[in-house]
Amino acid sequence: MKTTAFTPLRLLAATAVLAASSAPALAIEGFTAQYQASALGMSGEGQMVLAPQGDNRWQYTLSVRNQAVDLSQKTVFDEYDGRLRPLSSSDSSRLLIKKKNVNTVYDWGKAQATWSGDVKPDRAGPVKLQAGDMDALLVNLAIVRDVAAGKPLNYRMVENGRAKPMVYQVAGKERITVGGRAQDATKVVRTDGDKQTIVWIVPDTPVPARILQRENGQDAIDLHLKSWR
Repeated sequence: MKTTAFTPLRLLAATAVLAASSAPALAIEGFTAQYQASALGMSGEGQMVLAPQGDNRWQYTLSVRNQAVDLSQKTVFDEYDGRLRPLSSSDSSRLLIKKKNVNTVYDWGKAQATWSGDVKPDRAGPVKLQAGDMDALLVNLAIVRDVAAGKPLNYRMVENGRAKPMVYQVAGKERITVGGRAQDATKVVRTDGDKQTIVWIVPDTPVPARILQRENGQDAIDLHLKSWR
């Protein structure tokens, strides 16, 4: 089988830190969301969890698993000056027999991010941080909030040893099924070379209702929301 060299969902984009031009963050509330997942053409399960980690700290976790793929990503963040900012993150992935582990530290005192683990020397950092920076996992929450508020979907991602802009475009409305019920969703799209991320947002739902990541015109990861609480 030919494997796809996708970056496991950190391209998302995918959900609660704001770009510098966005409005102040809304109150944070924890949740647990269950997804039906497809990765490398095989079905499995996915989960997103936002949970408190003490005073003004939260942990946002995403996992996707099937017979060929085991992805686990965690970001710890806090709220500072009206923004939610990443403090640390860990990525663990297994694609067939290939394993990778990467850890990130966002040191806001020094205004820099550094990486360790399975990273190339030129991707270890440091990279200078700016107010409003986030990692890609947190963009999932930012998109949900900013679509609801009608804000521009423009972000600056600091990840994998570099900083880069992430811009999503609204691609209209679409009817999708969430938990067996038809819902009207806003569809947003981001294209970066041969990679494309499509996200569907349903009103009054704290997480994306669907996330589709494509590479070279082929579906790499597809997550459909089943339930949340």
